[in-house]
Amino acid sequence: MLSSWEEWDNITYMNKGRKKPNLILIFLLTLTLTIGAGVGVLYVVTIHRGQSEPEATDRDRDNGQAVAQVYDIEDSSEAEKEEQSVDEEPVDNSKYGKILADEEYCAENRIYAIDAGYDDEVSLLFAGDISFADGYANMETLKQRGGEIAAAFDDNTLEIMQSADIFMVNNEFTYTSRGTPTEEKAFTFRGNPDYVRYLKDIGADVVSVANNHVYDYGEVSLLDTLDTLEGAGVPYVGAGRNIDEAVKPVYFIVNDIKIALVSATQIERLDNPDTKGATADSAGTFRCWNNDRIYDVIKDAAAQSDYVVAYIHWGTENEEIPDWAQDKMAPKLAEAGADLIIGDHPHILQKIGYIGSTPIIYSLGNYWFNSKTLDTGLLEVTLDTEGHTNTVRFIPAIQSGCRTVVVNGAEAERVLDHMRELSGGVTIDSEGYIHK
Repeated sequence: MLSSWEEWDNITYMNKGRKKPNLILIFLLTLTLTIGAGVGVLYVVTIHRGQSEPEATDRDRDNGQAVAQVYDIEDSSEAEKEEQSVDEEPVDNSKYGKILADEEYCAENRIYAIDAGYDDEVSLLFAGDISFADGYANMETLKQRGGEIAAAFDDNTLEIMQSADIFMVNNEFTYTSRGTPTEEKAFTFRGNPDYVRYLKDIGADVVSVANNHVYDYGEVSLLDTLDTLEGAGVPYVGAGRNIDEAVKPVYFIVNDIKIALVSATQIERLDNPDTKGATADSAGTFRCWNNDRIYDVIKDAAAQSDYVVAYIHWGTENEEIPDWAQDKMAPKLAEAGADLIIGDHPHILQKIGYIGSTPIIYSLGNYWFNSKTLDTGLLEVTLDTEGHTNTVRFIPAIQSGCRTVVVNGAEAERVLDHMRELSGGVTIDSEGYIHK
């Protein structure tokens, strides 16, 4: 019988052909490994906390980095960088963010920021001639009806105008109470400067002053008009206190798309017109009659923007067919870089067409200008997120009884049929959308 467990243990090892291990050695080895593992864990934790021995060697640092990589431990310097970046201002990756941040530059270069109605498009809307001139039927009727803009447009028409991202009209009169009417001129227009509020009421974002009535009461009337528009915060294009100002485009940045608006007048077609052209030291309009500067202005605008609109005062009054001067100039405008051409002055509608890929309406006619009953309309253009033309639409309207209303149903179809008759080479569907 075995006397102890020690004897049984010796027999077991002997039967297996092994010697009994030295228990003291095993205990010492186990203790050593345990202490080593503890030191290693402490070392790793120390690295993780960004702590190190004051006199760490290069090898120690290399080992520490290796451990950090194995355990996916963040390097303390990188963590600090990330903490700092959280407090930094977000980076503006927009195309025109830096430009818009420079208020002085924007003011000098007539650059305006506008919030779009939708993130995936920009809507442009154009109308023809308007006049708030005192002494004429439309304005006198407005005053008799209470003096509010609702007397001139119905709610639906106002909503269409006000909801466009950019809405442009031809301001064909002067805002002034000064000056004398141009001698021997049949019609001269001036309105109380307070009437500029009506531009705000209809949602106008910019006006053309390149026309043959903005100088009707002499240079002072043009200067008063420019001052009035500036005081109301309404950008204008096509005239100025000198030629450099007169030729300068207006730019709008909408949905990170930069849109240039250029305006000029061919009227009157004389070497010494009643409506003076601007010079280096005198106020006037941007004249493009026998003057090629318009093409250079458009080229320059195209080089620094995504979309260029040419809004031109041209044509022959009350003639539905564009005249030779319109036909001569239109292709040159498109070649210079105009992405869209809008015409006014004839006081009636003219055809819609394309020159290459450039849509053109030769005349939008009167919009709210006098008491005549006339077909009129709005041209709506939408741009995609790259600044390319997406849709072109003619919205039919009628000026009648000193009131302008967008029409629907049978009246809309009648106006659209008239535009179809004028506009060979394009199709106009029942909603007014135009296709080449």
